[in-house]
Amino acid sequence: LCNCSAVGSTSTAECNSTTGQCPCLDGYVGLRCESCAQGFYPEQRSQRCRPCGCSPAGSSSTQCDDSGQCQCKVGVTGLKCDRCSDGYYRFNETTCEPCQCNNHSKTCDSLTGTCLHCQENTEGNHCELCKEGFYRSDHPAHACHRCPCSTVASTGTCRIQPGETAPRCDKCKTGYTGLNCNQCDNGYYNSDSICVRCKCNGNVDPAQSPSVCRPESGECIGCLYHTAGFHCEECEDGYVRDPEGTNCTKKEATLGPETREFTTSAPNASKATSFSTAVINSTLSPTTIQTIFPLSSSDNSTSAFADVSWTQFNIIILTVIIIVVVLLMGFVGAVYMYREYQNRKLNAPFWTIELKEDNISFSSYHDSIPNADVSGLLEDDGNEVAPNGQLTLTTPMHNYKA
Repeated sequence: LCNCSAVGSTSTAECNSTTGQCPCLDGYVGLRCESCAQGFYPEQRSQRCRPCGCSPAGSSSTQCDDSGQCQCKVGVTGLKCDRCSDGYYRFNETTCEPCQCNNHSKTCDSLTGTCLHCQENTEGNHCELCKEGFYRSDHPAHACHRCPCSTVASTGTCRIQPGETAPRCDKCKTGYTGLNCNQCDNGYYNSDSICVRCKCNGNVDPAQSPSVCRPESGECIGCLYHTAGFHCEECEDGYVRDPEGTNCTKKEATLGPETREFTTSAPNASKATSFSTAVINSTLSPTTIQTIFPLSSSDNSTSAFADVSWTQFNIIILTVIIIVVVLLMGFVGAVYMYREYQNRKLNAPFWTIELKEDNISFSSYHDSIPNADVSGLLEDDGNEVAPNGQLTLTTPMHNYKA
């Protein structure tokens, strides 16, 4: 009997009459076609012989084991040796080459060779660059270190310039300066580690004071236009704000309401210039006074008004006013006392005396002062008052009844 394999032969009943070789299907070998040919392997479930299908470029032979695993070259993996192992990429159609990642990654794209998962703060197709915010040091390992640049004060990126050993920040933000952008630029000061613009109200010239204000405190330096204060917000002594509240002008003196006439003369003038001030309620600055009264420094006979300071002038005016008030009060008091004296004389008590043939009778008594004592009006003891109310005038020679 032929006893050919029902799976691997074309016919189970036919075989070579001499050798007994059964006719085998493709991929089967053996006398009865019971084994898989080279390049084939038995499938576990069906036990049919399947072709290995090994990649000619990635496998070292066409043979595979019973599981169908081909024998792969170095850097090649897969059941059929048709893909590159980790750390390798398809350099061409025949070879897998190691990834070129500068030792900062172990994997790359198997088709393009682009490195994946770069380590140690690197990036790039081959992990050849430092990430943003890092710089490559001169260390042999070429490690990437973080830039000493704050993202608040700069772009955060840096690099080492040729011939330098320390990194320099690429670009500082407005208000910051220095190699690492850790200093405040001119016109700014440090406020809680943040550079803030100086607040000098436009009264500092950067050309004269480049720093504008003190970097550590913000105090303005070199206030102009007669200003003063921490932020040049005040006027100097002797100066006040103008009505618009913008500029500081020299403090103006206030003149009294009296009328004066001032006469100034120039050395070569033929006539004296006179100026009569009526009631002056406005204020005149020294500059205005010099404009109205032109004074020459070479003339020894300048007006006495120019020699007296405004403070002394105001004191003199105040003193005169006080003296006038005191004199007026004294005059009013004297008039009042005089009128009181006259009133007392007019209001003194008096008698109305009626003269008759043989006596004198007092018809009435007048007293403008209530409860006045009139006893003193009777001059001596010779005068008596009779019980009937009549007054008797007694003299050494005559007695008169009233």
